[in-house]
Amino acid sequence: MSQLIDNTPSTPGKLKPEKSLYIHNRFKIHSSFSKLTLWFSFFLAFIIFFIIISLPATTPTPFSNRRSLGATWGGSDWEKSVTKSARRATNRAVLVTGAAGFVGTHVSLALKRRGDGVLGLDNFNRYYDPNLKRARQSLLERAGVFVVDGDINDEALLRKLFDVVPFTHVMHLAAQAGVRYAMQNPGSYVHSNIAGFVGLLEACKSANPQPAIVWASSSSVYGLNSKVPFSEKDRTDQPASLYAATKKAGEEIAHTYNHIYGLSITGLRFFTVYGPWGRPDMAYFFFAKNILKGKQISIFQDPDRGTVARDFTYIDDIVKGCLGALDTAKKSTGSGGKKKGPAQLRVFNLGNTSPVPVTELVTILEKLLKVEAKKKMVPMPRNGDVRFTHANISLAHQELGYWPTTDLETGLKKFVRWYLDFYSGSKKKSAW
Repeated sequence: MSQLIDNTPSTPGKLKPEKSLYIHNRFKIHSSFSKLTLWFSFFLAFIIFFIIISLPATTPTPFSNRRSLGATWGGSDWEKSVTKSARRATNRAVLVTGAAGFVGTHVSLALKRRGDGVLGLDNFNRYYDPNLKRARQSLLERAGVFVVDGDINDEALLRKLFDVVPFTHVMHLAAQAGVRYAMQNPGSYVHSNIAGFVGLLEACKSANPQPAIVWASSSSVYGLNSKVPFSEKDRTDQPASLYAATKKAGEEIAHTYNHIYGLSITGLRFFTVYGPWGRPDMAYFFFAKNILKGKQISIFQDPDRGTVARDFTYIDDIVKGCLGALDTAKKSTGSGGKKKGPAQLRVFNLGNTSPVPVTELVTILEKLLKVEAKKKMVPMPRNGDVRFTHANISLAHQELGYWPTTDLETGLKKFVRWYLDFYSGSKKKSAW
């Protein structure tokens, strides 16, 4: 009873000053345990941090410039391969980035055929089947073009390449392509199309002599522009996708390096390039694949149930535009990172000037493949795609002599012939 009385408040709402030994000890134990947990957490975090920084850099961060970004490079044999590939019969030595890509392969072969020194650079990423990229690499090697397995974000590699070869030109075609993939992996676009471009321009502005640069922008920069055909003077401040935004950013970055360092820079806005050795993520490519497999294909419609149209441009025409831009590029005016005078800055549309509805593309593929497609019309998703593209190429025609000559059916016929040959399992046939 006395214990019960002692633990009862003498005044309602107030406890007696003395606390039970049980409560006091419980509080002390709880406090000690909390401190112990806190210190253990700090210790564990420190151990994890130490382990992480001690690990070898097998998976580089997006903006790392470590040598591990690419495959192994360097050594006397490697340098001999680089030098031999860049050896030239003309006055041009060209570094082609993205050389194992679709456009990069065709441009590299065209440059090599006419006697230019050509060195390729590609990181062979897995955005689409790397086996196709390796097959293109084999094609280039048979033509005498060595492709360095490395990344444009690798500062040490770029510096080494410019030390070994005094490039007169850079054909920058490396990029993270694709409009829809940006919704899955946005960081890859910033890594390649912005950080990678800046890294390359840094290497170029520090080189002596500075090379002239031709690089691949995109028709995607026109975004939500409704004025047709698209002209280089039209507004490009309404990108419809992250991919388009990174290409627009590239054009602004090019202006900056031209203005500050005297780099001669030409940007090319490609319009829906197609043809042999193309990209599997492009509609014409996966339409052909799915039609042959009897799978259903989805064809986008705009909100008014009108079909989507594209200014499909055959790869050989694009190559002519790339070479025309390179041949008319003036020398950079800087040296060792210092500008000595105004430098050339240009941008051109490279298209076919004849937009074709995607439904017509499918009809042509059905005819060439001799298989009827299982078609499904679906609303255009809000993923960055635009309803139509249409190039005004008058400036490119005037300045570069550019004029496309391949209509869609002729170009698709060449693509289908290559596709059936390449995927038939027979590697002995020529794909050209």
